[in-house]
Amino acid sequence: MIDVKKAQRANFRKIRDEYVGHLSDNDRSLSFSRIPGLLSAHLTPGVVLAGYVAIGSEADPSRLLVEAHEQGCIIALPHVVSKASPMRFLRWTPGDALIEGPFGLMQPDAQAEPVRPDVLLVPLVAFDDQLMRLGQGAGHYDRALSVLENSFAVGLAWSIQYSPALPHDPWDMPLNAVLTEKSWISL
Repeated sequence: MIDVKKAQRANFRKIRDEYVGHLSDNDRSLSFSRIPGLLSAHLTPGVVLAGYVAIGSEADPSRLLVEAHEQGCIIALPHVVSKASPMRFLRWTPGDALIEGPFGLMQPDAQAEPVRPDVLLVPLVAFDDQLMRLGQGAGHYDRALSVLENSFAVGLAWSIQYSPALPHDPWDMPLNAVLTEKSWISL
């Protein structure tokens, strides 16, 4: 299964890179610039929303994080130390400095306040009809979601990252919803 997932990751990264490569900077920036109503129901003042800093052609949640912050949400970003270490979520305010972490991640300083996310915006390489996600392969989000059982996990993706079915292992965690530049998808 590992080889199948590896091949699918490479294929979907290529598809994503080609798709995003045809978008103007303005189109790419505006694609995820407003919180849709179905997500805003989960983002009331005081809710902890975990996002991420996009790498390469990933869907960029930065404008969603700013909007949620302006609506009174507490924002968090993941902090990763290594492939084997659990990911932590640290409080961050849009505009605060970030440091470079492993794998090219930009993240809050390790001394930032740890928080428990109520809602997570989750990056992905692909997603399917069962809202299973194909991630980068390190398992950070699957491990985090397995202990955040009452959190609401939303995959953030370009519509072309969809596949009817993806291979998954028993430890892979499903999402509650997926937000693309075209639609909100939930079961």
